[in-house]
Amino acid sequence: MAKVWSKRFDNSLNPFIEKFNASIEFDRKLILEDLDCSIAHAKMLGKTKVLSSSESLKIINGLKKIKADYLEGNFSPSLPSEDIHYCIEEKLISLIGETGKKLHTGRSRNDQVGTDIRLWLRKEIDSLDILIIDLQKSLLNLAESNIYTLIPGYTHMQRAQPLSLAHHLLAYLEMFQRDRERLKEVRSRVNVSPLGAAALAGTKIKIDRNFTAAELGFEKIYKNSIDAVSDRDFCIEFVSASALAMSHLSKISEEIILWVTDEFSFARLTDKCATGSSLMPQKKNPDVPELIRGKTGRVYGHLHALLTMVKGIPLAYNKDFQEDKEPIFDTAETISSCIRAMTILINEGIEINIENLSDSVENDFSNATDLADYLVGKDVPFRTAYQVVGEIVKYCLERKILFKNLKIEEFKKFHPEFEEDVFVDLEPSNVVRSRTSEGGTGFTQVEKEVNNWQKKLLL
Repeated sequence: MAKVWSKRFDNSLNPFIEKFNASIEFDRKLILEDLDCSIAHAKMLGKTKVLSSSESLKIINGLKKIKADYLEGNFSPSLPSEDIHYCIEEKLISLIGETGKKLHTGRSRNDQVGTDIRLWLRKEIDSLDILIIDLQKSLLNLAESNIYTLIPGYTHMQRAQPLSLAHHLLAYLEMFQRDRERLKEVRSRVNVSPLGAAALAGTKIKIDRNFTAAELGFEKIYKNSIDAVSDRDFCIEFVSASALAMSHLSKISEEIILWVTDEFSFARLTDKCATGSSLMPQKKNPDVPELIRGKTGRVYGHLHALLTMVKGIPLAYNKDFQEDKEPIFDTAETISSCIRAMTILINEGIEINIENLSDSVENDFSNATDLADYLVGKDVPFRTAYQVVGEIVKYCLERKILFKNLKIEEFKKFHPEFEEDVFVDLEPSNVVRSRTSEGGTGFTQVEKEVNNWQKKLLL
């Protein structure tokens, strides 16, 4: 079939430029959305009497036949069709004849592609929400069984204070909840229909934009036809929200990678989520978290590409916008696969080494703040108590011992308010238990938050 603009031109495109210009190799991913968009448009043309009822029905049936053929594997869009939109139109005309040429009445490919992308992205966001919930449930299950498991807490990658492992894991539930909220906000801006804006100025054809919006499940329509065809904010917002989610996945990946090293030994990799070395038979490699960490940069790159694409583009539609699809397609695929992989890793890929975790919090100075707080409880000013404990730490380091190895007489040399009960306060489990402030790592607070999350996630 001749190009849609063929009567305007005397000569055909250079073969290389024809392929360079085409988007069919990637925008065919939008085929189902394009068919749904066209069916809604055809229904509207019949409702508004722009087409007769028989013409509208003939087009709708033709589009449904194309959809069935595609789902059955009997229709495979490809070159030489320029894009999925014209490919479907060609197929429709070949099926039903001249009536098929009336489908494009009252619309342009500009508003058509904008509608298709929004339909596709809306569905992807809904799927992502389900995947994130599954990951949150996995983390919550692991947290629930490790409320009383202790783990060193770090700041600046230095031992800081002991924590409940559950409290540590619940921090990620909070992060992923913010990711869900961001995606929900993005979805609200995705869910606006540009259909009927035509090329940029609207149309004189008596269309009903609210009808097609309702048919396709959009909450509202764009109020400005120029903005409707040139807005790609929603693509950038989606990739931006995804980039933040990937940063959270990368953060927990890095921690797992550290935890399963011999140096940390906080957890072990199972055979279900690890690979070996082609040379070193003893190796068990954390490929899953490493891949997730690596793929994070890929999504960051897509965000930069989209921001660059829209920079300085004059209104309204420009061919630059062809570059919007591959970044969001790959972002959706990347983040979906990474969330799935992380969920499997949490469920099946790691085993917590509780004994090593327990030993680790017994053999450091992460209870130093509690030693200072002990003196505060004896009415010693905090800054004074802080300096006293700093002197005790120095004393212990010089002798290569810990607080628990000191005798009460040694404590009293630094301050007379120390009594035998100080050793009870310094027990790691008591240190954690004492953190009763709201949002803290105390066991009662963690149990409360686990229960709250169970209600939120309907477990």
